[in-house]
Parts: sequence; C-alpha cells; structure tokens
Amino acid sequence: MTATTATEWEMVVGLEVHCELATATKLFCACRNAFGDEPNTNVCPVCLGLPGSLPVLNRHAVELAMRVGLALHSSVEPSLFHRKNYFYPDMPKDYQVSQYDEPLNVGGWLDLPDGSRVGVTRAHMEEDTGKTTHVGGGGGRIHGADHSLVDYNRAGVPLVEIVSEPDIRSSEQAKAYVNELRAILVAIGASDARMEEGSLRIDANVSLRRPGAEAFGTRAEIKNLNSVRSLGRALEYEVRRQAGRLEAGEPVVQETRHWNEDEGRTSSMRSKEEAYDYRYFPEPDLVPLAPSDEWLAGVRAALPVLPADRRVALAAAAGVAGTDPAVATVVHLGLDDLVLAAVAAGAGGRLALNRAANELAHGAVPDAAAFAGVLRMEGDGRLTATQAKAVLAELVASGGDPEAIAKAKGFEALDGGVVAAAVDAAIAAAPEEWARFVAGEAKVAGFFVGKVMAATAGKADGKAVTALLRERMADR
Repeated sequence: MTATTATEWEMVVGLEVHCELATATKLFCACRNAFGDEPNTNVCPVCLGLPGSLPVLNRHAVELAMRVGLALHSSVEPSLFHRKNYFYPDMPKDYQVSQYDEPLNVGGWLDLPDGSRVGVTRAHMEEDTGKTTHVGGGGGRIHGADHSLVDYNRAGVPLVEIVSEPDIRSSEQAKAYVNELRAILVAIGASDARMEEGSLRIDANVSLRRPGAEAFGTRAEIKNLNSVRSLGRALEYEVRRQAGRLEAGEPVVQETRHWNEDEGRTSSMRSKEEAYDYRYFPEPDLVPLAPSDEWLAGVRAALPVLPADRRVALAAAAGVAGTDPAVATVVHLGLDDLVLAAVAAGAGGRLALNRAANELAHGAVPDAAAFAGVLRMEGDGRLTATQAKAVLAELVASGGDPEAIAKAKGFEALDGGVVAAAVDAAIAAAPEEWARFVAGEAKVAGFFVGKVMAATAGKADGKAVTALLRERMADR
C-alpha cells in the first residue's frame, strides 16, 4: 500500500490453512499417503467413490488432528462428518467428506513472536481432493489449456483445515502467522508442512475498511499461494486493487481470485460460494466422532514443548525480552537448547543469542561445551568479536578445543597499553576526522576502529576501542 492508502484503509485478513496429516494411509481407506508416487497408483474403490464401497475412519489421523487442536488452544469437541457436494474432476465422488457445523476443534489462538495474537475459529478434518494439471498454452490454468490430467493419489488424504479469525492486519503479520503455524505442525509431528509439495496450502480472505470502522468490507478469497513470499506479495497486490476500486467509487465483488506469481497479480476465477451452495448433509456411512477423555488426555500429555513456550524459556534464561528478534530466530533454527546450555555454562545470554542467530544459521552446530567456551573467552575480553567468530567458524568446520584454536591462530589478548597507544596514534594521524567525532558524528568512530584494527592485526576489541575514543573525547 502507498502511504496515503495505508492511512485511509485498513487491511483485514483471515487465512485458511490446509494441512495434510502425516499418516501412512488415507483418511477412509488403506491406500498409501505418499508424495511423488506414479499418478493414480494409490487408489482403491473407497477413495474413488465406487458403488458399494464404505469408508473406515483412520484413528491416527484423528489423533494428529487432536494434536493440532490442542496445540492451538482449541476445545476438542464431539464432531460430525458431512458431505460437501460439488462437481469437479479432482473429486471422483462428486462430494468431499468434511466437517461442517460440528468440527473437531473449536476456537483457540496462535501467539506470534512479536507478541500479537491471532484467533482461531476452527480446525476441522476433511479429505483432500485429487490434483488436476492443465497442459498447454494456459500457463497452468484451465483457460487455454490443450488438455487436463487428473491424479487421484491425493484424493482421500487426511487434512486439517485451520481457519483463523480475521485478526491479521498486515502482510508481514500474515507471513509470521503461517511461519509460526508451520513450526507448530512440524514440532507436534502432525505434518511435514512442505508448501513446495502441497502438504501445506493457504487461501487468504482479504477485505478493506476505514480505520476505526467495526464492519468488515466485502472480501475476496485468493488461491494458488505456493509460498509464504507469494502470500505477502498477493496480499499487497490485492489491497492496492481493492483500494483502487473503492477510491474510484466502484464496489469490491465477493469472489475467488487466482494469484499469478509470474505476473504478480490476482485475476477473477469465480463468484465466492456460500455454505448453502454445497448442500451439506451428514455423511450417512460414518458415525459421529467423540474422542474419549482418556484418549484426549493421552494426546495432550504427549505434546512436545511448543515454539511459543520455548521462546519464553529462552528469553528468561538469556535475560532478554520475549519479543527479541534473536529469540525467535534461535528457536526457529532449533538452537535454543544449545544457547540454554551455553548460558548454564556461564556464557552471556545476549552474546549466546547473537552468535547462534548470526554465526550458526547455516551449517553444522558445535559441541555445547565448546560453544560456551568461545563465548566465555569473548565475554572475558580474551577474544575480540572478530576473533571469536573465526574460532567459532573453525569449531563448526572441524571441531576441536576453543583455547587451542585461538592459540594456533595467534589470538592472544593485547595489552591495554598497546591498544591505547594505537588509539592515540590514529587520533593524531587524522585530526579532521577526530574533530568531526568530537562534534558529534558518532559514525566516525568506525573510521578509527578500522585504523586501530589494522594497526593491531585485528587483535584489538572494537568495543574497547570505541570506549577509549569516548574517554579521549571526555578528557579533551
């Protein structure tokens, strides 16, 4: 949105996230639930909807769905499967078995790393559809395609559809919501959540309203969002499109729109359906689903520590705010246990967070004791920040002892007098830059730090040099 548009309109977004569950077989039959197999090889009379076939509910799928609900603070309720009637080639039965007005998971919320909270309306179970591939001149869409191919391997795969409240107010918050949700789904073992394979898919409902208004505007649903980046781009485009219509006095039409990643725009697909268009009615071949209290208690007890709780524990141990970006990064990278161990071994919390977030984002992870050793050496002033990073890189690449690596690299602490002399020499050699620093140009400190580092072969501590510069300025 432009600055003007941003002040005149408020973005309102709700997301529908479809998550394929990590079961061995499909929701109502024994066919394999596997990505990448030869088309139409994982099919049977049940998932093809042949006459006389009867569904049998997958107990493991229900358990995974309950994990999702509990992780999202939902109330797990007795539920009922319905037939959602529509006619499209990717649904061989001409209806989809889903949950309508009595879903398994009701309500809930998701806390984001920045401290904001997005409500959850429901997280219901349903079966996935097949996959249609449109071949020839239509850019992957049915319009202009020469022919279409249907693969029913995915038809009948168990899904949980997680519907958020319309609480999201920016594209960045929408992306944070999906990233947090994906981390939870992986942590609890419910799904691999791979968007590139289609096991996590997003539909976004977007509308605009005036800031301070209570009523929502007319929404458009966006489909074909194949990455978190695509989600952000599509929301920004759709907001500009809707704002343009509203400012021109034209209505926003309730419809489903297709996101074109290459063109960076949405286009109309069809008018938005309402619930009555699907003619829901209870699935006559399945009994109501009512998990026992004992089963639910067992699922709850088996849940791992979730990302939000890990952030709280890490922030407390490191002595920083829970919304600190480094905390979220470290938990996302799965390095919080390493940082916690380093802090317990005497390393500074802030330093441990920064080194883990910045120096360990890629590649192997060092031994916890060695990691703590490097941090203690840096914290004690025995290594400069640059030297500590070099020792850490060696540890990641080859392992070893931090003390031995530092000695082999010649990283010996400089005498304070040597550093002070180098600072004085740098000041004397650059009177104009010194006058600018004294006059308040703080960024000139970097010039002097660079000169001192060059004079000491990179062994000086940049923070110590900056402190000496400030002392010299105060003493003048």
